[in-house]
Amino acid sequence: MKIGYAAMLEQVAPAAVIENCVAAEANGFTGVMATDHFQPWLPRHRTAAHVWTMLGAIGAHTRGPLGPGVTTPGARAHPAVVAQAAATLATLYPDRAWLGVGSGEALNEHITGQYWPEPAERIDRMFEAIDIIRRLFAASISGRDIRHHGEHFRLESSRLWTMPPTAPPVYVATAGPITARRAGRNADGLITVAADEERLVPLLRRFAEGARDGGRDPEGMPRVLQVPLSWAPTEEEALRNALDGWPIAGVRMRRGDVRSPYDFEQLVRGVTAEDIRAGMLISADPDVHRAALQRYADLGFTHIYLHNVGPNQSEWLEVFGRDVLPKVHA
Repeated sequence: MKIGYAAMLEQVAPAAVIENCVAAEANGFTGVMATDHFQPWLPRHRTAAHVWTMLGAIGAHTRGPLGPGVTTPGARAHPAVVAQAAATLATLYPDRAWLGVGSGEALNEHITGQYWPEPAERIDRMFEAIDIIRRLFAASISGRDIRHHGEHFRLESSRLWTMPPTAPPVYVATAGPITARRAGRNADGLITVAADEERLVPLLRRFAEGARDGGRDPEGMPRVLQVPLSWAPTEEEALRNALDGWPIAGVRMRRGDVRSPYDFEQLVRGVTAEDIRAGMLISADPDVHRAALQRYADLGFTHIYLHNVGPNQSEWLEVFGRDVLPKVHA
């Protein structure tokens, strides 16, 4: 069972991100997942660093797997540009880099001023982008050009001129069972966010069905889970950190069409302690967190990335490295 560190570029300033990633690895965390945000969720976070710049720096300071938990090929970055970034990262750090692709949120993707599509179109666009990226990887390895003229993207005849011998795997980020099945057929792995068992079990089942539809063994495919949590030495501090640092977890609505951190600030004003406890695990007891992570492992996730929402990163990394990570088993 591999448990990694979620480097929240939309919450933590760049220099502190590097320090946290180094500390995470020193405490036994395996790998780093970074986030691709052009804007933070909330104005109070005051940061949103460029994901590929940060992954390059993180890779130079660590030794484990690394990749963007979710990046969205589209108006902000054409699939060919995303493919170039992922291939360059994989060339710099052989056998460490992976690529997570999602359908996107208006918070980050509306900034170029283009039409923001409905969810079904966003998902179709994502899978077209994945097809371009994977074809570019394969053609570039074999020294060929490709071209593409599809519903959402065009690519003139070209290839990636910086390409590792083995293409980085492409994972699909989704919380929807239908998309999960398409991911099983068309991608190399699945990424999702912590939820109750009633939501995660169908997701994993549909992903496995899609993999078998594509002639692959789902047991050999990565299933990645990002887990937000709040730990502190006392229950009161853990709850306060959650309410101050990540009230977005208490918002019970779809986020994909909200365009501004200031709009999210209005949405979180009414978030209560009960709301946020429903959205993430908040506890001062490391064993409570261990038990929750073990349940996720038992469901079949192969790699879990943890996001402690409070500012107490060093203390949390030390406690979890000592009292939680060694006790969670595949």
